[in-house]
Amino acid sequence: MEQKPKVFGAPKKRQFLRKHSVIVHYCHCSLSSSSSDRRLVRAVIFKKFFYWYPFDVEIFGTKLFEISVGILPYPITFLITDLISEIYGKRKANQVVITGIFASVFSLLILFVSNNVNATSWSPVSDQVFNNVFGSAQIAVISSMLAYLFAQFIDIQIYHFWKKLTKGKHLWLRNNFSTFFSQFIDTFTVLILLCLFNEIEWSKFYGLLIAGVSFKILIAIADTPLLYLGVYLMRKRFNLKLNDTLKIN
Repeated sequence: MEQKPKVFGAPKKRQFLRKHSVIVHYCHCSLSSSSSDRRLVRAVIFKKFFYWYPFDVEIFGTKLFEISVGILPYPITFLITDLISEIYGKRKANQVVITGIFASVFSLLILFVSNNVNATSWSPVSDQVFNNVFGSAQIAVISSMLAYLFAQFIDIQIYHFWKKLTKGKHLWLRNNFSTFFSQFIDTFTVLILLCLFNEIEWSKFYGLLIAGVSFKILIAIADTPLLYLGVYLMRKRFNLKLNDTLKIN
C-alpha cells in the first residue's frame, strides 16, 4: 500500500494552510538551521573525548565507550528526520536535509572569514585564541557535512524501503534499521576523513568506529518511544491515518 497524502477540499485546504503553514514553515527552517548548529557545535567539540565504561570491554585498543562529545547531539538529528519522513513524507525529509547542507556551507563561510580577519589590539578574543578554538573546525565541518549528507539520505531511503515493505506497520523496525545503518555511515565517514587529515591517529580508527556506532545504536533504541510519541501526537493533531502523509506546498 502506497503512502497517501492527506487530501483537503478547497475551503478546508485554505483554512488548514492559513492555520498551519506558518508553523510548518517555521519547523522546517528551525530543523534545518538546528541541524547546521549541531554540526557546527560538533565540529568545535569533536576533539574532546569522554569515557563511559558500563562494560569491561576493549576493542582495538579502545574501551567501550571512549567517544567524542561531538557524537552527543547527533542521534536527535536522525530521530527528527524519521519523524519528518513519517508525517510529511520522503520528499519533505530530503528538502530538510538539503536545506541543512546550505546552512552548513554558510556556517563554514563565516568560520573561514572570521578566522582570516585580524583582531584588534583590544579584542577580548585574540587571533591565536580564536584559531585554537575554530582553526581546525573547518576540516571538521567539511567532514561532518559529507557524513551528514551521505547518512541522512541513506537513512531516508532505508526508512521508506521498510515502510513500504511493512505496509506502514512496525514503526520501530524502520526507525531502528534505518538509523543503525545510517549512523554507521555517519561515523565511518567522519572518522576516515579526520584520519586522512591527521586529526586522529589511524591506530584509533577501528576502536573509535565500533565504540561510536555501538553508542549510537544504544541511543537509537532508547529514543524509539520518543518517535512513537511524536508520531502519535502529530497523527492526532492532523487527523492522519496509517500511511497518510501531510502534503504542504
